[in-house]
Amino acid sequence: MFDLVSKYTPQGDQQQAIDKLMKSINAGNMHQTLWGVTGSGKTYTMANLIKGVGKPTLIMSHNKTLAAQLYSEFKTFFPNNAVEYFVSYFDYYQPEAYIPRTDTFIEKDSAINDEIERLRLSTMGSLITRKDVIVIASVSCIYGLGSPDDYQNMMLPVKVGDEVGRDEFLAQLVELLFERNDVEFSRGRFRVRGDVVEIRPAYLEQTAIRVEFFGDEIEKISEIDTRSGHKMGDLDQFIFFPAKQFVTSQDKMKKAIVAIRKEMKARVAEFEKKGKLIEAQRIRMRTEYDIEMMHEMGFCQGIENYSRHITGREKGATPYTLLDFFPDDFLLLADESHATLPQVGGMFEGDKSRKGVLVEHGFRLPSALDNRPLRFEEYMKKTHQRVYITATPGPFEFTNCRPDNKTYIPWVKGEMSANQAIKILRKQVKPSNTLDSVDEFDVESRGATLMVQQIIRPTGLLDPILTMKPLDGQIDATIELCRDRVGKGERVLVTTLTKKTAEELSEYLGEVGLKVRYIHADIDTIERVEILRQLRAAEFDILVGINLLREGLDLPEVSLVCILDADNEGFLRNETSLVQTAGRAARHVNGECVLFCDKVTDSIQELLDITQFRRSVQMAHNEKHGISPQSVIRAVQQSLSLAEETKEAAKLVNQSLVAEEGVDYNVMQVLDELETEMREAATKLEFERAGHLRDQIAELKKKAGIEDKPATPAKKNKVDYRKL
Repeated sequence: MFDLVSKYTPQGDQQQAIDKLMKSINAGNMHQTLWGVTGSGKTYTMANLIKGVGKPTLIMSHNKTLAAQLYSEFKTFFPNNAVEYFVSYFDYYQPEAYIPRTDTFIEKDSAINDEIERLRLSTMGSLITRKDVIVIASVSCIYGLGSPDDYQNMMLPVKVGDEVGRDEFLAQLVELLFERNDVEFSRGRFRVRGDVVEIRPAYLEQTAIRVEFFGDEIEKISEIDTRSGHKMGDLDQFIFFPAKQFVTSQDKMKKAIVAIRKEMKARVAEFEKKGKLIEAQRIRMRTEYDIEMMHEMGFCQGIENYSRHITGREKGATPYTLLDFFPDDFLLLADESHATLPQVGGMFEGDKSRKGVLVEHGFRLPSALDNRPLRFEEYMKKTHQRVYITATPGPFEFTNCRPDNKTYIPWVKGEMSANQAIKILRKQVKPSNTLDSVDEFDVESRGATLMVQQIIRPTGLLDPILTMKPLDGQIDATIELCRDRVGKGERVLVTTLTKKTAEELSEYLGEVGLKVRYIHADIDTIERVEILRQLRAAEFDILVGINLLREGLDLPEVSLVCILDADNEGFLRNETSLVQTAGRAARHVNGECVLFCDKVTDSIQELLDITQFRRSVQMAHNEKHGISPQSVIRAVQQSLSLAEETKEAAKLVNQSLVAEEGVDYNVMQVLDELETEMREAATKLEFERAGHLRDQIAELKKKAGIEDKPATPAKKNKVDYRKL
C-alpha cells in the first residue's frame, strides 16, 4: 500500500532495528521504542516501518518546526501516497481569558494561517477517503474537532450528468459553509457567472473547480489553475468536503440550539439565585448572540465551545479529535517521545484552569469545559500500537515497553526526578543491543524489554568527543575554540542558560572580531529560518542559543558545541538536554562537545558513560567493515539576490497572479505576493526557499527605493565577560 521511494537501502544497524520493531508490532505489542542516536537515520527507519506495517500512520512531534521537517522528508519518501500535515493553524493565538483580581476580560485574538488551515482540511479529507495516509502532526491533534461522521455525511459528490439545479447546488455549498464572493476568490469561497459556478475548495492549494450547468443538469466539471485562470483538465466527478473543520447538519444544529438555550436558562437561573446578576446578564447576552449567528449562518465565533451539544455528546464525554478520523488499527509513531508524551499529558490541566474561570464568571456555559484536549488516558485509549522514537528515552518508555503491558503504566513525577528514575530503570531494563540478532529479540515473554538501539551512523561518524574545561575563563576559552574552528572553515554552536545571556554574549563575541548571531524563541519563524540558512552558508560562523539548539536541528557544518555552565543542574543541563545538545556536533567528522564545569554532575557522568559506550561500538563497526567516517554533506542553496534573477522572479510572480486580461501590477503588489509566498514557504518548512524569497524582497525594495529603516536597538546593561 505504501510505496517507499529512495535511492538508499538500510545501512549500518538500521535493518536490525527495522526487523526487530516489525517483529514486535506483528506480535501485537502496544509499546516499543526505537532508541536511536542523532544522525543514525531514524526517519528512514520510520519510513521502512510504515511500508512494512502497511497501516494508516500518525507521526506526532512536539513542535511545528520538527513536524514540518518530517513532513518535507516523508513527502519525498512517499510521493505516491497521501502525506498530510496537521498542526495548529494559528500564526498568533491569544485565548479568551478573565482575570478576576483586576476584572479584566481578554478577548480571543488570533491570526489563522490560511495555508495550514488548508493542510488540516486536506488531512481530514484524506483520512475519510483513503487508506494510504501518513499524517505528521503536532500535539494539536488531541484538541477537539467536529464529529468525523458529520464531516463525512456533509460531503457533496457531483458528477457529469447529475440532475441538480444551479440554485440547489449553491444552497448545498452554503450548507458546507462555503461563502459566495464574486470579487475575492479565495479558499472556501465560490463565485457565480450565469450557469457557471467556480468553487475554490479550502483543502486544495492552487486549484479551483468549475461546474457548468445546462438547465437542471451538470454539463461539465473542470479543474482550473487559480493563478492563471487556465483550465487544467476535465473531470467526470468531484467530491466537495466542508469548507470548515467544524460542521454539522441543519437537523443537528437545530437540536443543538435547543439544548444550548436550555443550558443557558438553567445557568441564568443559577446565577440569579446566588445574586450574581452581572454574571447572569453576561451569559444570557453572549449565548443569545451566538445562537442567533448559528441559526442564521450555521456558524459563530467560538462555535467549538458548544461542541458537546452539536455532536450530541454527554457531559464529560471524550471529545472528537483527529484521532477519531483514523481507523482503529492505525500506527502511532511518537517522534522525540521524551518531549512529545509529557506535552500531551500537560495539555488538559492548563486548558481546564483557564476555562473554569470563564465559566465561573459567566463568560461561557459549563458545557465549554467539554471543548478540551484529550486527557492522557484518553489519548492512550485512542491509540493502540505505538513506537516511541528518541535518542533519550524517559521513564515512561523504560516502564511501558514490554509484551505483557496491554494498557499503559503512568509515570508521574513525585519525590523522584525523571533523571533519578532513569538511573534506576537503566539497571533493571536491558534494551536490545545493536549487535543482538533479530532471533534473540524476545517479543513475547513477560517482562521482556521492547527497546531497540540504533547507534551506527551510515556515514561512519562517531559520537562527538567530550572535553571538560573549568568555568573560570570559560568565555576566553570559548573565543579561542571558536577562532580555531573558524580558521578551519567549520561552524560552532554555543549554548547559554537565558535569552539575555545569549544576546549579550553574541554582542561581546562580535566585538572581539567573530562573526556571530543569536537565536531564541522571541525571534520570528522567518528570521530563524534565515539565520540557520546563513550559518550553513558561512555568512557567519557562530550561533548562540538556548534549548532551540537541541532536538532536530540539522546543521552538518557544525563541528563544535560549547555548553556554558554545564554543571548547573536543571532542565537545560539535565541528562536529556546534554545528550541532545552534544548530538548537534554528531554530523561532522571533527565533532566535539566542550562542557564548561567545575564538577561532574550525575547528568554529565551519564553523558560521559553513554558516549564512551556508543563510540566503542561505532569504532568496532567501522573497523570491521573498513568504513572511514565522513561528514554529512548537504547542499546549501545560495541566496538569489542578483538583480536579473530578482527581476525575473518578480516577472514570474506578476504572471502568476489571478487577474483579468490586460491588468498590470505595480511593485507593491509584487512585493505583497512575494511576502505571502515567503510566509507559506516557512509554514511548509521550505526553509531555504523562504530565505531566498526574503532576499528577493530585500533586493526588489532596494531597486524600487523602498528601504526598510532599521530599528534602533534598546540600550542594555552589559555584562563584562572578561571577568567570567
